[in-house]
Amino acid sequence: MDRRKFIKNSALASSLFFVPKFVKAFESIASERLGYKRLVIIQLGGGNDGLNTIIPHNNDLYYKARPKLAITKNIIKLNDDLGFHPSLGPLRALYDNGELSIINNVGYPNPVRSHFRSMDIWQTASNSDQYLQSGWLGRFLDQHGKKPYNAIEMDEQLSLAMKGEHFNGIATNDYKVLYNTSKDPYFKKVLDHYNDAHLSEHNLGYLYQTMIEAKSSANYIFENTKVQASQTTYPQNRFAKQLKNVSQFINSDLDTKVFYTSLNGFDTHANQNNRQTKLLSQYAEGVAAFVEDLKSNGTFKDTLLLTFSEFGRRVKQNAANGTDHGSANNVFVIGKNLKQAGFYNNLSSLSDLDKNGDLKYSVDFRSVYATILSQWMDVSSEGIIPSKQELLKFI
Repeated sequence: MDRRKFIKNSALASSLFFVPKFVKAFESIASERLGYKRLVIIQLGGGNDGLNTIIPHNNDLYYKARPKLAITKNIIKLNDDLGFHPSLGPLRALYDNGELSIINNVGYPNPVRSHFRSMDIWQTASNSDQYLQSGWLGRFLDQHGKKPYNAIEMDEQLSLAMKGEHFNGIATNDYKVLYNTSKDPYFKKVLDHYNDAHLSEHNLGYLYQTMIEAKSSANYIFENTKVQASQTTYPQNRFAKQLKNVSQFINSDLDTKVFYTSLNGFDTHANQNNRQTKLLSQYAEGVAAFVEDLKSNGTFKDTLLLTFSEFGRRVKQNAANGTDHGSANNVFVIGKNLKQAGFYNNLSSLSDLDKNGDLKYSVDFRSVYATILSQWMDVSSEGIIPSKQELLKFI
């Protein structure tokens, strides 16, 4: 096979997962097997409006800033000051059971209001003026990974969060399609040329190794996933399908430590109420079904869920009955035996905003990551989170 044809066809392998410097990957991988605790990330893409998610229902400043956008009816009041958006009703049981911790005012210094840049910051755990090429979960894999399937993203492309310096996770939104793709005759034809002399000359050897690992990972996931009907009814949408696939992987005891999912569409500059109502319903209903599924299979106790968005929204509504890009936001942590369930902290003052009219952050998002690594994953955050962070006490 000539080099040009190989490069043209290598996109098939790259769509499975991307592993730069693959030859070096196995030099730094820890030899111990990953533990049983699992982390499920839920990314709310677009900048979810946290102030209409966790509502300060007893604060006149909230209603004054949002004369048409404020939620006034059917608020699920959780205490005298704060409550759920009506669409989050399915999460009430988790809150009442002490299985949900809500961390308010999460952000970082000198916040960026660009979707792409802010998401990069959250995914890499960098400072706002620091540009990193690897993600915090990818660096976790660099230190503690064993195989690409130790971290799985339920999508066709791998997020920066899951890309390490030497080692990456794997991306697939359908493990059966992944398996069938790996069985394509093209793979065998390419791998027949693995030892060709031109590989070293053109530095293509790592692509072959990537394909070998892609095929191996696809086989592992397919052969070890128990195909059985879930007793839990999931909503019929893309997000719920992601969580259903994750539950099947978890309940099949795959050697996977991290799962990454996403729900997009939260960039609500106009007509926010209808869109956010629909999206938060998808989120809450999907998460409730997912937790129920794990509980019925005895795997919830070993699973922690983290929900974040790249930024919150401006406190004051705009002229289009929406909100513009803000900064600090709330983060949800769901799990069994949380040390501090309910509200981890109070909402920042609505009378003391930053110069842009945003909530002031009081919790660095990297402290959340460092706490999860230390207290849940049982590893040091050194070398994974670039700056030293104070550990929190929610798990």
